[in-house]
Amino acid sequence: MDFTGFEWDEGNREKCQKHGVSRTAIESLFTGAGVAVLPDAAHSQQEQRFRAIGRTRAGRAVFVVFTLRHIEGEVLIRPISARYMHTKEVQAYEKDNPNI
Repeated sequence: MDFTGFEWDEGNREKCQKHGVSRTAIESLFTGAGVAVLPDAAHSQQEQRFRAIGRTRAGRAVFVVFTLRHIEGEVLIRPISARYMHTKEVQAYEKDNPNI
């Protein structure tokens, strides 16, 4: 996925950190290898949303809901919410994605 950066403000920063996931952890998910990006059609009424599942640089499994913003020729990832994955979710993810 091609993007040039991230869009952060007080609203999305607080919502993501509510579950203990830092801005650095979220950004590392997208800049590392092995992130799975899936459409989130159920929650895309006003804007197209996506789900990202993968590991941060520190190795923690994380789930992020985000949208893309196109601003002045740049494509920015705007995280909407994030949380660390539970053990059963991680096991299911690793089973379904053995090469990631």
